[in-house]
Amino acid sequence: MEKLNYTFQANRPVTKQAHIGVVGSGDLEILIQPIEGPETKVEVRTGITGYAETWQKVVERFVSQQDILASIKINDFGATPGVVSIRLAQAAEVVFGE
Repeated sequence: MEKLNYTFQANRPVTKQAHIGVVGSGDLEILIQPIEGPETKVEVRTGITGYAETWQKVVERFVSQQDILASIKINDFGATPGVVSIRLAQAAEVVFGE
């Protein structure tokens, strides 16, 4: 099990929580919560090691596009970057009502 932590500057705070997906083969769970401060904090827990750079790029792109200020926890069970991006977009829809 690998645990990755990232922080990003952001300006668009969330005001509600989101729970998207499930931890299952080829999928992942995303939990988003409001946070105080100027940085988004992302924690990724994954059973697949060696992909820290890929995770950083996918999550960084999401935070940059959404300018989302939140605590984000991702529990992964082998999801591809495409699945990660879809789940993150679903979470943004929940917290921003888009």
